[in-house]
Amino acid sequence: MNWFWRRDDELDEAEADSSPRGASRQPIPKRLENEADPDPAVRDWWWKPLWTCTALVLFLGGLWSASKPLWAWLDQPVEQVKIVGKARHLDKQGLADSVAANLELGLLQTDIEMVKTQVLDHPWVRSAQIIRDWPATLEIHVEEEVPVARWGEAGLLNHEGKIFWPELKPEYVQLPRLSGASENTEQVMSQFHDLNQMFRRIGLKVVGLNYEARGAWTLHLDNDIRVVIGRSAVNERLERFLTLYTRELAARADEIEMVDIRYANGVSVRWKPGVNESDAG
Repeated sequence: MNWFWRRDDELDEAEADSSPRGASRQPIPKRLENEADPDPAVRDWWWKPLWTCTALVLFLGGLWSASKPLWAWLDQPVEQVKIVGKARHLDKQGLADSVAANLELGLLQTDIEMVKTQVLDHPWVRSAQIIRDWPATLEIHVEEEVPVARWGEAGLLNHEGKIFWPELKPEYVQLPRLSGASENTEQVMSQFHDLNQMFRRIGLKVVGLNYEARGAWTLHLDNDIRVVIGRSAVNERLERFLTLYTRELAARADEIEMVDIRYANGVSVRWKPGVNESDAG
């Protein structure tokens, strides 16, 4: 066994002695057969993102240059304010002039919500929609308020019981007159409709209704009779009045000024001046 090891050592020394003098004795690596040149796509990995960024910058620059004339066209000064919608009481031209006087920016930069707020501040406008109509028109679609009753001395009510305060005209005198605290408009309007349904059975209409702060109701009929109802048992008291009116009071309605129905077992009648109370019964 030791012999073989000595033979190997001797062989190594012989090979070493056979090498040229002065030559390096380091082993020379052999190139692997399956080793290839680096992939060009890997070698040039930085080129693709650079090209992408350059193209993006050029595209954005071109887009900015092209957008300038487009922006100028979209943001032209407003030349016309147009009011669209049916209107009986609303002064369309006056509203359009008022809106136009407050426009300082171009059509694109105009604050639509600000314009809408201004339009809705007009007492006759119930709702509004603002539309940009290029190249230079601001179109305002409006819905006008429809009054169904007066509120107090100077206000009007729409069908929802919402109060608004326009300049009153003589034609509104014919509307029913309701009154009470401003926070009770919807309640008063609802009661007004209910009472009219009730009095329609005897051929009368309610033309006035007042709701006092303490909760008492007083109504006026179209035959000029005032009925004091009070706060409680409203429907019960009115049913008793309708029966009494049909049986006894209707024949002399033009002589009656007021009927107080707050009593539990009867009513109190106030006759107009000049009526002989002894004859009235």
